[in-house]
Amino acid sequence: MKKSMNVGIMSREEFKKRTIAIAKGEYKPRKDEPKIWFESLQSFAQVLSDDNRMLLHVIEEQKPKSISELGTLTGRNKSNLSRTLHTLAGYGIVDLVKKSARELIPQVKATHFKLEVGI
Repeated sequence: MKKSMNVGIMSREEFKKRTIAIAKGEYKPRKDEPKIWFESLQSFAQVLSDDNRMLLHVIEEQKPKSISELGTLTGRNKSNLSRTLHTLAGYGIVDLVKKSARELIPQVKATHFKLEVGI
């Protein structure tokens, strides 16, 4: 199933101005406006690198029940994998569902991305 997410590129300074304008009621975001913002195309490219998109594909297709199982499926080190998954979760691309005190289940929230870039 296709799960789309709108993302955008906006400098930190512009993002701060936008957030303040929203808080003051001076700006109302469009319904189709991105909810997730990256500071640069480079940061967007790093987060959605080939390796990370492959990781998302494995999670979506194989539905691992833990980060350890995902490590086995991908051959990636658990600590590196955990760091990557927490970064992806910070952007709202994956959920890390608590299975137990020590285990998280990775779940993909977005499989397709629509990018909005201004000048």
